[in-house]
Amino acid sequence: MNHLQIAIVGATGAVGEELLQLLSKKNIPPEHLHLFASERSLGKKIPYLGKSLTATTLGAGSFKNIDLAFFSAGSSISKTFVPIARDSGSLVIDNSSAFRKDPKVPLLIPEVNSEDVLWHEGVISSPNCTATILLMVLFPLLKKFPVEKVVVSTYQAASGAGRKAMEELQEETLSQLEGRPFTRTVMPFPYAFNLFVHNSPLTASGYVEEELKVIEESRKILKNNDIQISPTCIRVPVLRAHSEAIYIEFKEKVTKEMALDVLAKAPGVACFDTKDENHFPMPVDVSGKEKVFCGRIREDLCHPRALHLWAVGDQLLKGAALNMLQIAEMIYEKEGIRI
Repeated sequence: MNHLQIAIVGATGAVGEELLQLLSKKNIPPEHLHLFASERSLGKKIPYLGKSLTATTLGAGSFKNIDLAFFSAGSSISKTFVPIARDSGSLVIDNSSAFRKDPKVPLLIPEVNSEDVLWHEGVISSPNCTATILLMVLFPLLKKFPVEKVVVSTYQAASGAGRKAMEELQEETLSQLEGRPFTRTVMPFPYAFNLFVHNSPLTASGYVEEELKVIEESRKILKNNDIQISPTCIRVPVLRAHSEAIYIEFKEKVTKEMALDVLAKAPGVACFDTKDENHFPMPVDVSGKEKVFCGRIREDLCHPRALHLWAVGDQLLKGAALNMLQIAEMIYEKEGIRI
């Protein structure tokens, strides 16, 4: 079998490592992988299929003969090197915010708007992880039942801020338990045994950038600039897997049973609604899982046409690495090529 030449930019980061894990399950030979990382990660050994790989730094010629390039190293790196990769003939799947608003770049969740892959020009963006988890459960309902309003409160794990944030949460928690002082370098506020508004910049609107991303990216993906979405994004001391409390007002009465029937058939979604045990999806249940789990669906006690539901998804998988890989697989499948 002729394997693609694949580049991973940000290979030593949390998302990069998940991409490598996913590719290892497909037995992509090590010699077909080209790993890139920042200078501080140079020399770091990266285990892959029993071998040890080493990342190099990016340069103008890094993408020669590269078929597929995954970018997950932040928007500044993407803005500089994605055009170089594209112009070198690589198909680029970008996980940063660099091109998500660009009208010439599709913003894709394969289970939601796969048709948009038809108009890409060599670059495709993978959405914000919070928006992805929301739309995985909202879109199937929206297809079936007209929606008037969505209010979502998110409980976002350290994984959304990268490996250093995950490590800092562990170290700060241990310091707290041992009564030792701790100096944080990633998060702006105490993180262990605490929570705070998402640490992205606060805008003049009173919403942080993370909340605006949920609104703007959802509208682009759904091709609906009028849909009302009101998010509140909170950072919680969980290592990985984001949780979301979602309130939906429909234009007509939708019962819990009707919603469950739709979500049970939705691709990439798993219903987890064991009310007898008061056990609904939790980050510990969902970490490492590829599907978005939903449950605790209930009718609102005040609004006759509203439902509440709870969704949890692994931010590093469906929220990032898995979605990127699914996009690439979808494109190459149309060409008769298996990754």
